[in-house]
Amino acid sequence: MKKDLHPDYHVINVKMTDGTIVPMRSTYGNEGDQLSLDIDPSVHPAWTGGGARLMDQGGRVSKFKKKYEGLGF
Repeated sequence: MKKDLHPDYHVINVKMTDGTIVPMRSTYGNEGDQLSLDIDPSVHPAWTGGGARLMDQGGRVSKFKKKYEGLGF
C-alpha cells in the first residue's frame, strides 16, 4: 500500500441526540474529537418506522396541488 494515500482512520466520540456518547472509528477530525449529531438512528423516521410529514415551505405544496388538482392528486 502506498504511503500518504489513505486518510488517517482513528477513534472519535459521536454524541447522539439523547446525549449518549459512542466511540466510533472515522476519518473525521483527529483522535478523540467529538462529533455531535442533529439526527441519528434513534430519532430518524427511516430507522424508527415513523411516517414523514410533508412540510409546505413557501406554498410549494399548495401551488403544486392547485396546478394539478384535476389529475386526482
